[in-house]
Amino acid sequence: MKKLDPAPQVLRIEDATITIASNAILGPVSLTVREGESWAVLGANGSGKSTLLDLAGGIRHPTSGTVEIFGARMGSADIRGIRARIGFVGHHVTEAIPAHLTVRDVVLTGKRSTLVPWMQTFDAGDRRLADELLRRVRCDDLSTRVLETCSQGERQRVLLARAMFGRPELLLLDEPTAGLDLPGRELLLEVLSSTADASPTTMLVTHHVEEIPRTATHAALLRQGCLVASGPIATVLTDANVTACFDLAISVSAEDGRWRAKAI
Repeated sequence: MKKLDPAPQVLRIEDATITIASNAILGPVSLTVREGESWAVLGANGSGKSTLLDLAGGIRHPTSGTVEIFGARMGSADIRGIRARIGFVGHHVTEAIPAHLTVRDVVLTGKRSTLVPWMQTFDAGDRRLADELLRRVRCDDLSTRVLETCSQGERQRVLLARAMFGRPELLLLDEPTAGLDLPGRELLLEVLSSTADASPTTMLVTHHVEEIPRTATHAALLRQGCLVASGPIATVLTDANVTACFDLAISVSAEDGRWRAKAI
C-alpha cells in the first residue's frame, strides 16, 4: 500500500530558545505542527506554555534557533502578512478590546485583527458572517449587547467568534477556559469540539487535561521551558509523562475523548 504523504507543515520550531536578561525562559524546543492538527499544550505555571504560543503566533522571535510559520522563516519574512493568517484568543486580546463595543462589533474587528471597528468598513456579507459565527458559538442572542455586560464565559466565546472571522489558517488559544465556572467551561469546550470541522489548525494552552476538547489530536508537555513529550495525544498523555511534567505522581485516563487526571 502506498504511504500517504504527510500534511503540509503549518509551524516548524527547531532548537528555538527565548532568553530574557540572560535567563532562558524557553528552550531549546523543537516542534512541528501540521495542517489539520489540534494540539493541547500543557504544563505548570511558568513552564513556557504562553511563550511557546507567542513563538507560534509570530509575537516573539527566538533568541536562537529557527521558527517557520506557513513556510516563512521568522527574521526574514514580513511578519504582518503572517499574523494576518493567525487567529488568537488570549489575555493579550481580552485586555485590549474596548469593553464598550457591542458583541457584533467585537466580532467584526476580527476581519483585519484590529481593536476597533471604525478602522475599516464592513458590508452586509460581513455582518451576516458575524451573526453566523455568533450563532455557531451560541452567542447569537448577545449580538447587540455591550461586551462588558457579558459574563466571562460569554466573552471567551465571543472572542473565539472574532478569531474565526478572519478565516485564520492557525488558531491559537491561550487558556481560553481560565476563570470559567464548570458550565461555562463545558459550553466552551463543546463549542470548540462542534466547530472543529470548520476550524483551522489549532494550538490550545491549558494547565488541566480536563480542559482539552474531544477533538484534540496531539499534545505537548512542557516543564521549565523544555518539552517532556510531544506527539499524538494518546502517546503523550501517559501517567509517566504527565508525572514528569508536573513533578507529581499523577494517574491519567480518557473516556469518550475527554481526559481526567488525579494525584496518586
